[in-house]
Amino acid sequence: MSAVEKRLTIGCVVGTRPEVIKMAPIIFQLQQCHWAKVIVINTAQHRSLLDGMLTLFNISPDVDLNSMTENQTLGSLTGNLCIKLEALVQQYPFDALLAIGDTTTVFVASLISFYNRIPFGHIEAGLRTYNIKEPFPEEVNRVLTAPLSEWHFAPTKIEKENLMRENIPASKILITGNSVIDALQWVLKNTPDPGVLLELDNIVIVTAHRRENFGKNMRNICHAIIELSEKLEHINFVFPVHPNPNVQKDILFLLNKRPRIHLLYPLRYDEFTHLMNRSLLILTDSGGIQEEAPALGKPVVVLRNTTERPEIVTAGVGVLVGTDSEQIIKTVYHLLTDKRAYEQMAKGVSPYGDGLASQRIVECLARDLFAKLGSFL
Repeated sequence: MSAVEKRLTIGCVVGTRPEVIKMAPIIFQLQQCHWAKVIVINTAQHRSLLDGMLTLFNISPDVDLNSMTENQTLGSLTGNLCIKLEALVQQYPFDALLAIGDTTTVFVASLISFYNRIPFGHIEAGLRTYNIKEPFPEEVNRVLTAPLSEWHFAPTKIEKENLMRENIPASKILITGNSVIDALQWVLKNTPDPGVLLELDNIVIVTAHRRENFGKNMRNICHAIIELSEKLEHINFVFPVHPNPNVQKDILFLLNKRPRIHLLYPLRYDEFTHLMNRSLLILTDSGGIQEEAPALGKPVVVLRNTTERPEIVTAGVGVLVGTDSEQIIKTVYHLLTDKRAYEQMAKGVSPYGDGLASQRIVECLARDLFAKLGSFL
């Protein structure tokens, strides 16, 4: 059998909502390749938020590892994933495994790939805060994934430089942009606006869910939103609330039934994307939203002390404020009352590419995999 005739088995591993969003364009690209047999592996690390994304992108996992159990610790999740992924790679003759981001799913996929000598492609590689406690545990996951990976698909040159400082060869790094821009463009082109809160104008979106913001930090964020809503009576604050009880308890207690503060159920990606497109400004501790909002021309106020996405700050489309109430209030009030300051941030500049990241990733895989295959024929 020639290299051209051989179909290569490519495993695409996802386990969370952002991973499905960012992996979907890559799966679409691979499914169009005659040489690729795509196996979609769902670890179900975040079941409640993930299934709707699979439906939106019309992706049916070939394997569901159903790895999450109630009140599971990170250690037990890691062990559970190791056992299930190890069994899976014994069942399928994978030529490569791919995963995206920095969750436990990604780290374990890279580890099991390494143990079984399966080339691993890390998509969204090279993001760093250089603080192992923030974000937790994501910073450790991505640092540990790097030396185990065959391909490092970096969103920008900053991530490439980070990896090279860790002695990753430049030949193994490809700057691709971020596939979340591919997904964002696909949703805006292929789905109608579901009309969430279509009756409202002057929308400011708030999202917060990170472990490091549980407790006091979440209460600080809520108090800032309360004061801003009192100062800015023409603004509607829209807060889709994450299902995690550690997130919900303070938000519901402090913000429920307050005027001009709208608490929502977790939104589907199409609902949230169109809502972002209609908003003025976004406050978030999410990584993905830091990438998406600038592409839509929406300023981002980052509710974290550090970011592994410094491009938004350098480009002037995002600002770090942490979780200090006074700093949040000062920054948001300034942006919403100073037209010039707002317009300077609402540039529509996307530091994360042109929507062709998935194409670049798949072209690289095809080139490298068939080059290696040819050496054995």
